[in-house]
Amino acid sequence: MSRQLQRPLRTGELGSVFWTSIGVAAVFVAWAALFTENLNRVTAASLNWVTTSFGWSYLVVTLGILIFLVFLAFSPAGGIRLGKDTDRPEFSTPAWIAMLLGAVMGIGLVSYGVAEPISHLAAPPHGLAEPNTHEAAVRALQYSYFDWGLHAWAVFAVFGLAIAYSTYRKGRRPLVSQLFTPILGNRVNGPAGKAIDILAVFATLFGTATSLGLGALQINNGMGRLFGVPVNSVAQVVIIAAITVVFTLSAVTGINKGIKALSYTSSTLAVVMFVFMLIVGPTVFLINLYIESIGVWAGDFFRMSLQGTAFGGLAWMQLWTYFMLAWWVSWGAFVGVFLARISRGRTIRGFIMGVLTVPSLAFFTWFAVFGGAAIHVDLFEGGDVAKQTAADFGNAFFATLEHFPLSGITSGIAVLLAVIFFVTSADSNTYVLGSMTSNGSLAPPRSVLVLWGVLTGVTAVALMLAGGLSALQNTVIVTSLPFLAIIACLAVSFAKELASDVRHETKNPTEPSRTPVQKEKADAAH
Repeated sequence: MSRQLQRPLRTGELGSVFWTSIGVAAVFVAWAALFTENLNRVTAASLNWVTTSFGWSYLVVTLGILIFLVFLAFSPAGGIRLGKDTDRPEFSTPAWIAMLLGAVMGIGLVSYGVAEPISHLAAPPHGLAEPNTHEAAVRALQYSYFDWGLHAWAVFAVFGLAIAYSTYRKGRRPLVSQLFTPILGNRVNGPAGKAIDILAVFATLFGTATSLGLGALQINNGMGRLFGVPVNSVAQVVIIAAITVVFTLSAVTGINKGIKALSYTSSTLAVVMFVFMLIVGPTVFLINLYIESIGVWAGDFFRMSLQGTAFGGLAWMQLWTYFMLAWWVSWGAFVGVFLARISRGRTIRGFIMGVLTVPSLAFFTWFAVFGGAAIHVDLFEGGDVAKQTAADFGNAFFATLEHFPLSGITSGIAVLLAVIFFVTSADSNTYVLGSMTSNGSLAPPRSVLVLWGVLTGVTAVALMLAGGLSALQNTVIVTSLPFLAIIACLAVSFAKELASDVRHETKNPTEPSRTPVQKEKADAAH
């Protein structure tokens, strides 16, 4: 019996992780479709319990991971490659960065690039400023940077780093359960490991469903302004269904053909939009606001990182900080597997510095330009972007573009961007779900990819119809809590293994580098 537990499935083989994940996901979709009111009551009650009792843990764990990664990057271990010592990066740095930005968190540029700053302008976080004032504008960007910056990418980085090290350096399968080998040993191939992988699947599924719902809102609002398409749940369901077909077809073409091409396209369009707004917008104001808000963000970094709800503010934290951190946690496994897939051959130091800094700076600059433009419109031009955003979250980006030249063209590009970001996010998600439920296969069966593509779209539709944005937010927070504990343990496991390997290499500097297969056999023998 013990020998059977220790024998892992062959890569690509469908086992209990696949069938359990499919079955429970189907039950959840049926629950959302048939017992909508009950689902909403349960998730709302669970949300209050999770955030009241454990909201602090999201703050502590993500900050702890960030500190660990910074320490690791500047330690001697930073020079270790994610692979054999002779391996070099598979993708060029520009291609790597484009895939990072386009396929991982691109939908946030359109969904939140204006909506979050303008919302904070009208209702400043934690009462730190009077609404619609200079100080409120600075605070608005400060908290936008916090939500979309280092904490998010620290979660992604620790997953990606651990998976890449485990897969390419140690020769293990690219599964979340395998990252716990230093702690659990061969038990990662038994029930404990399967439970970890199933939790990873569900965190990924609901995190991505939230993104798809937000993407549908953006596309629907853009098409409503451009073509008069009704902005309602029916249109959003049709959009999700159409895009599901597209990203599923993209997923089965393979990562190099599908995701890479779409990532380049979305990055190019985003740069064009950014340069255009920087030129036609209030350039000097945007630069000054950017510099001042970066300074305030840096000065208040640790206060923001540990500010909880001891003296109230739970509703605001549920809507913003807790939701954002939970969203990043739920995306951790998906983004980690994807980052590992595109990062073979990079050093630990290069990986950490690239993943933490480049996307964070890109999002900071984007939020400052587009969010700053919306702030200028409302503060100095008599605009009502904040009012339109409060009425419908999807209005924010397009309401801002209407105040600048060529709004029809830029709105069309924004819709196209949302579509491409929608496709690339779901494309990557489908690939990762297929890999995680095919025992870590880097080329999951097409039938599995199609099944997960359809199930992802159906889950997004079910949550949208169950309660729109609030249902998406509630579900992602509640389902992410178990995975937060996994992230904390994963970081400990990775640190333990890395420290052991560094000590071994220090004691045996002349020992020839072993291949991943040799290392796996040696580890098994040990």
